[in-house]
Parts: sequence; C-alpha cells; structure tokens
Amino acid sequence: MLTKSRRSPEERKEAERAALGRARNPFANVRNDIEVIAAFVARGIPAADVQPRQNVFTFKAWRALGRYVKRGEHGVKLTVWYPIDQADRDKTTGEKIGTKTTRLRCVAAVVFHVSQTAPID
Repeated sequence: MLTKSRRSPEERKEAERAALGRARNPFANVRNDIEVIAAFVARGIPAADVQPRQNVFTFKAWRALGRYVKRGEHGVKLTVWYPIDQADRDKTTGEKIGTKTTRLRCVAAVVFHVSQTAPID
C-alpha cells in the first residue's frame, strides 16, 4: 500500500516562504499581470484594486502571509515560467560538475485576490 508522504510543519512553512518569494519576483512575466487583472475585472473586482505581486498571490503565498483562501473561492489559473539552477553532469560518469546552468521551468499556478482570503486566527 502506498502512503502519501507528509511534510513536517517546518517543511511546509519553508515551502510557503519559497512560494511567496517566487510570487513577489519583480522580474516576473508582465503578460501574466495583464491576464490576472483582466480575469479579476471580469469577476467584478475593479482594476485599481488588482495589483499582482502585492495583493494577488498563490494559495501557499497567502498562507505564508498569515491568510487562508476562503472555502468555495475560485482563482485565476496562469502559466508561470521561473528559473531553476541545475548542476551540469558529466555525460560519461554522471557526476556533478561545479558549473550550474539556469533553465526555465513551466508550471501552472492558481492565484487569488486578497478579497478571496481571510486572516488565519
């Protein structure tokens, strides 16, 4: 029987902090900002109230900020590219070589507006 691996509270907090760091990246794709604003405006939130990387974050980023997403709320799904560093490997032995290459990783992310969250008590 396979069991789902569980993270310790410290690992969960670290993952939340990492998500918040990625969400606040000033070099993020501006096209995603435009998509986020348009999607939340279509849901009835004024464009002036939608500020990506200030009041629009992922579920884990909101947890790191001490808030939770309210039950039944639906977020906006995005495609996000972010850089990852990976050590090069020797092709014959498979050993890591000291140099690192930066690659882009594509992930789907769902973001929520601050009006869809509440403080954690």
